[in-house]
Amino acid sequence: MPEKLTITTNITEFVLMGFPGNQVLQRLCASVFFLVYLAALMGNLLIVTLTSIDQQLQSPMYFFLKNLSFIDICFISITVPKSIMNSLTNSHSISFVGCASQVFLVIFLAGTEYALLLVMSYDRYAAICHPLHYEAIMNRGACVQMVTVAWLSGCVYGSLHVAGTFSVHFCGPNIVHQFFCDVPSLLILACAGDQTLEYAIIIASCCFDFVCFIFMIVSYVRIFSTVLRIPSAKGRFKSFSTCLPHLTVVTMFFFSGIITYLVKNFRSSSSLKVLISVLYTVLPPTMNPLIYSLRNRDMQMALGKVISRGMSRMHF
Repeated sequence: MPEKLTITTNITEFVLMGFPGNQVLQRLCASVFFLVYLAALMGNLLIVTLTSIDQQLQSPMYFFLKNLSFIDICFISITVPKSIMNSLTNSHSISFVGCASQVFLVIFLAGTEYALLLVMSYDRYAAICHPLHYEAIMNRGACVQMVTVAWLSGCVYGSLHVAGTFSVHFCGPNIVHQFFCDVPSLLILACAGDQTLEYAIIIASCCFDFVCFIFMIVSYVRIFSTVLRIPSAKGRFKSFSTCLPHLTVVTMFFFSGIITYLVKNFRSSSSLKVLISVLYTVLPPTMNPLIYSLRNRDMQMALGKVISRGMSRMHF
């Protein structure tokens, strides 16, 4: 029987199609993206600044929040500015090296953020379920070690995926139906049979992430059971208002990523693919400042002190 001929293509660049639709619609989406990017940048920079200069915001929770905000600034800056420029200039190309770098950085930062969100859930578990031992459990050394492991795990995660993705030969066109280089869209362009290694890495990663997610759910079950025993209604409300948004963000982050990466050759409409990608690349960095910090009374007091100092200097 004749063997099937596979034609490989020497691709030096990719074309990011971005938002579907005509030029007017693409520029409208770019304008919305620009406003969202500014909001995320300002919110997260504010958190990093306040947690760095205010001595009252030096607890483990704010140490983790500062790292989360820094990750979010980097995370959203990897994809959104490039997408905005592509839509405004109508130039959608990205070099092979640029695409590989984007894949690594997106997965590196996403993996680090997911690990840090798990650390933050453990911090809430220790604070609510073991308040008497909280300072011993979450001492400065332990917090630094947890954050370091989160960053290292993200780096390993990104390295594995970029190696698995770009070890393939590309047979299809160089058109990526996304607003950034993501693994599933690139694997569709690969020659048949070349994707086995990366699919194995994706499945192993998703299984590991799922186990971590289950552990987090178990910790939250214990948290909620402890919270329900709090006699004060105000205390219960404060605990729930802190934990429920965190659980919502982690769940959205986890399942949108699972849908994108685990569903083989995710062949949905371009609009739906972009929307699901937005759920884990754009929405969390934008919402995290509102959910975790800017509603926080200590953070509001720190912001008020900064504003009052600024007003005093202006008067002088």
